[in-house]
Amino acid sequence: MKQVIAALLVIITIITLFVVAFTVNQVGEEEQRLKSDLQYRSMLLTESLKATVEPNLTSESANYLQSAVEKFANKERVTGLVIYDNKSKVMAVSSTILEATSAASEIVTNAMDADKANGNFETLENKKVYILAVPMHDDKSVVGALMVIQNAGYIDDRLNEIWKNNLIRLVVQASLLSFATLLLIRWIIYKPIRGLVETLKLARMGGSEQLPKGLTSSFFFRPLVEEISNMRSSLMEARISASEEARLRLEKLDSPWTAERLKEFIKDILKGRTIFMVSNREPYIHTKTGRKIDYYFPASGVVTAIEPVMQACGGVWIAHGSGDADRLVVDSNSKIKVPPDEPKYVLRRIWLTEQEEVGYYYGFSNEALWPLCHIAYQRPIFKKEDWEEYKKVNQKFADVILSEIKNHDRPIVLIQDFHLALVPKMVKMQRPGAVVGIFWHIPWSSPESFSICPWKKEILDGMLGADLIGFQTQLHCNNFIETAGRELESLIDFERFAITRSNHTSYVKPFPISIAFPDGFDKTKDLDGKEEKERLLKSLRIKTKYIGLGIDRLDYTKGILERFKAIEIFLNRYPPYKGKFTFVQIAAPSRTRIKKYRDFAIEVENEADRINALFKAKTWKPIILLAKHHSHSEIQKFYRATDFCLVTSLHDGMNLVAKEYVASRYDEKGVLILSQYTGASRELKDALIVNPYNGEQTADAIKKALEMTAKEQTKRMRSMREIIKNYNVYRWSAELLKTIVNLG
Repeated sequence: MKQVIAALLVIITIITLFVVAFTVNQVGEEEQRLKSDLQYRSMLLTESLKATVEPNLTSESANYLQSAVEKFANKERVTGLVIYDNKSKVMAVSSTILEATSAASEIVTNAMDADKANGNFETLENKKVYILAVPMHDDKSVVGALMVIQNAGYIDDRLNEIWKNNLIRLVVQASLLSFATLLLIRWIIYKPIRGLVETLKLARMGGSEQLPKGLTSSFFFRPLVEEISNMRSSLMEARISASEEARLRLEKLDSPWTAERLKEFIKDILKGRTIFMVSNREPYIHTKTGRKIDYYFPASGVVTAIEPVMQACGGVWIAHGSGDADRLVVDSNSKIKVPPDEPKYVLRRIWLTEQEEVGYYYGFSNEALWPLCHIAYQRPIFKKEDWEEYKKVNQKFADVILSEIKNHDRPIVLIQDFHLALVPKMVKMQRPGAVVGIFWHIPWSSPESFSICPWKKEILDGMLGADLIGFQTQLHCNNFIETAGRELESLIDFERFAITRSNHTSYVKPFPISIAFPDGFDKTKDLDGKEEKERLLKSLRIKTKYIGLGIDRLDYTKGILERFKAIEIFLNRYPPYKGKFTFVQIAAPSRTRIKKYRDFAIEVENEADRINALFKAKTWKPIILLAKHHSHSEIQKFYRATDFCLVTSLHDGMNLVAKEYVASRYDEKGVLILSQYTGASRELKDALIVNPYNGEQTADAIKKALEMTAKEQTKRMRSMREIIKNYNVYRWSAELLKTIVNLG
């Protein structure tokens, strides 16, 4: 639409310039014509009056002269008449002239001195007039002058009328032309192009093979239609080949997992059964700005990991609808197909009241369970009213799940994370035949730590309603089993890692989650590393040699303050890097309705300001804090342009930022500095592993990263990329689904 508007503006500008040029010429010619006509008529009038007045030009005939000028002054467009003697003294003047001007006197004097007619256009009494003076004679010499003053205001009126009429014509013509252009664009260009886009979209999605009606008859687009038809056929052939290749790879354990291979794997093991994914966070959030509805992809590790799986497998994703425009885009069943640009699965939204959201999400989930499971030395807050809302919302999720699976035989329900710990049992009690799994994305603390929760038994009992309970690491599995063994009456099988309670067995297994690599992290045609780094520095308005990067939510478990302290230690310990090293911290605002998070955001900003004030000089400062959301493509540019990525989580289930950084470095350069308290540190052993609480150790790791040779960087990065490639999110989901299907 912007291009169409730009084209119309260009057309209208050209027409306007043409009309203005034409009008200027027309006005000039008309002005010249009208002035010449007025001058001619003035000359005729003065000559006629001169013949009457000249023989009687004596002081004794004053009355006669006065009556003569009054008589002629009443004629059309004559403003006034004046008769002068040879000394420029007024002998008779019409009553229509209220004032005389120096210009008029000059015209009369010049006319008598030169003994010929003299005229000019002047302003008299704020009116435009034409003044003409002719000399009068006796037998021997000039004895006076006759001056005629003609109204010339009608000339400007006529010229203004021409401008007005031409501008009206311009507006009408521009409007008609714009309307005609829009119609032409719509019917001749837009509709065929939209049809071509729809054709390509259908082909990409494996849809209809028929071209939209009317496309093939388009004269202008016939060659393009033929080429797109060929592309569509090639695309379908490629899809068939990819599907066949993916099917063959199922038998090869060492072949890489891709979306196509996962799709074939799902077909093979599910045999038509539908996957129902359940999470608090939805994958697409719709918002309204004015009258425009848009959407964005939330900054959530769960969504980042699960969304590629759903695109590959299809099914139904059940989640809380949190966007202010979410209700405006769903159908009567609160469903919408997503992704919006290329639908591959169904998103079923659940609506929560303000009270439910405050108690269930901000309260119990994030002020109680989150700090309880993360050993970051933040005291959990347990409130009875929050627990009641948590139970209520979990039941609401369970009711929606039950309504969605009621017509499905042996449905597979995959519940995500700590927000929905009670849902497995709620679903299983109503549908014993359903296969239910829950994956706990965050850590599971030790039995001693978890024991402080007032509702620990209810949470454990709810989770043990699942057939499969997944964690990121074996340590978290061990902690959960020990916790269940201490708190509940149950049978623990350490050989199979299973817990049996009330004749129901739950299997507890580690499934370290990953990312969609290589999808979305392939080598692109973007700028090379050096150019991209220069462009990034220019956009940040800084000058520096080295760039470090941190990407986190503004959460106290991410170790952002500890990271800043390590940077301060680094600059004090290694002064040569002052002015040459800048750390960019991207910190997406998170859970801002919780006071602890608001206070933490202020604390992070103050700490950054303190360190910057300590070291800042001219065009350089050590820390740049970008406390806002960034799109995936924007973050990719930061990943590729920086010298190292610093991940200092105080406690983390996995931390996908670490894996995304490695996946983005297709140049096999850069260094990952990784906290030992992340699940990723168990896999990415070629990162520089640090204790985030030890600022000196982290500072030394920064120095090592900046001074690491290109050869060693490549060796480490290549090894880590191979690990992520071999165990990506598609393989994670395949192992998870294979395990859960075998259970039911």
